[in-house]
Amino acid sequence: MNERRLSTAPMMGFTDRHCRYLFRLLAPNAVVYTEMVTTGALIYGDAPRFLKHHPSETPSAFQLGGSDPDDLTVCARMVEDAGFSEVNLNVGCPSNRVQAGHMGACLMITPEVVADCIDRMRTAVKIPVTVKCRIGIDDYDSYDFFARFVDKVAEGGCRVFVIHARKAILAGLSAKENRLVPPLRYDYVYQIKREFPHLTFVLNGGLTACDQIQAVLPNVDGVMIGREAYHNPMFLAQLDSMLFESAQEPANPFEIADQYLHYMQADAEHVPAQRHAQDVLFTKPARHLLGLFRGMPGAKDFRRHVGTSISQPSAGIESIQHALELLNREGSIRC
Repeated sequence: MNERRLSTAPMMGFTDRHCRYLFRLLAPNAVVYTEMVTTGALIYGDAPRFLKHHPSETPSAFQLGGSDPDDLTVCARMVEDAGFSEVNLNVGCPSNRVQAGHMGACLMITPEVVADCIDRMRTAVKIPVTVKCRIGIDDYDSYDFFARFVDKVAEGGCRVFVIHARKAILAGLSAKENRLVPPLRYDYVYQIKREFPHLTFVLNGGLTACDQIQAVLPNVDGVMIGREAYHNPMFLAQLDSMLFESAQEPANPFEIADQYLHYMQADAEHVPAQRHAQDVLFTKPARHLLGLFRGMPGAKDFRRHVGTSISQPSAGIESIQHALELLNREGSIRC
């Protein structure tokens, strides 16, 4: 995993294995991240469901939420055994639920705990162990605080930091507001890269345009794209082509949709009989296609048709195929 110029962010409720498969179709060179999974859910819950992924996802990173070194070590081994390329520790989520478990962004005030967790996991596995964090929390928002955190965690052996370039406000803002309200401080990330040139820093937060990303890349080692990649998937394809100067033709949304539908069909055939529910076979994977034609003529009708189909008990892949046929027949999208 030497190439980190482009990554897709771990997004709760979004980046399940189906979404990651779609991201891989769109961006062959990107590192794709799972949703955050807590150590308790992985150890005591349905581990096979959390760890399941398609071989094409590689390189893929599994994000863990936790603060107990023993539990994190157990989970890191599970992640490696499952075939993931990286284990990433969440030190950035500001949600109340995560705070209650002493996980996520609140760990930034105890960098020695984070360093110990990283050291223990690194000892247990051969794959990279990385951190995703904020630039600070609440009133602990100076550059010096951020630099001390990075320095201490690096002592634990962390060599890759994914930085959401906002501080987290743990009281008074929702998780959604924490993605939007605290101001972006790219300058903190640029400066930390200058101060620790031997470490790898990936910038996350507010990256929504190609020219913007071209402007920030000289200052960092890579970028991580979150909701813009989900709601506007062809932007992700455009970025992959731009950043890796691919010799391949840019992704065609119809071809991507066709490949994804074949994946949905094949995946449904392997779902255990007792889980042949509508949400497992159709609703969950189908919803990731809703933004594929964003910004193109006919996209709203496509979203409306597929969105309505998702809620119908009798819906299936043919519903999406019909929506694609209508979109293509109208000649509203030129490829």
